[in-house]
Amino acid sequence: MSPHLRPGIIAAVAALVLDQASKLWLLFVFDIGRRGAVKVTPFFDLVLAWNVGISFGWFQNDGFLAQAILTAIKAVAVVVLAVWMAHSRNWLATVALGLIIGGAVGNAIDRVAYGAVVDFALFHVEIGGNTFNWYVFNVADVAIVAGVAALLYDSFLGVPAAKAP
Repeated sequence: MSPHLRPGIIAAVAALVLDQASKLWLLFVFDIGRRGAVKVTPFFDLVLAWNVGISFGWFQNDGFLAQAILTAIKAVAVVVLAVWMAHSRNWLATVALGLIIGGAVGNAIDRVAYGAVVDFALFHVEIGGNTFNWYVFNVADVAIVAGVAALLYDSFLGVPAAKAP
């Protein structure tokens, strides 16, 4: 394995393992489905949400064809990101791409295993008697968002590439 690729692979595997371990624990040990919403802090709950759409619950459709198309698009995206990661010589970009790949694969495993992505983290705030909720998400979503944020940081503020002689 190429030394420049190692951090990306480690990031992908770590994101995937943490994502799947958290979901398996919540589903089968903690049994979140039976417990319902569990208040962890005044602003954070554990809940069970089955997301048949894409990020943030967009394009909700639980039909087999829609799920197959989403899975195929995700597979193509992972291949493109893996090729990009393999050619990256920048540590931050390589790790960022690994996080995105690990998160995407984690959510794809859910889609194949359960027909939907397992989401469980819910942040909320109460202001003036009204409760405002963020989207329910999971560890894979956090890895994807962190990876995208790191890519954006790197593209705008990272070390510029060396110029050709």
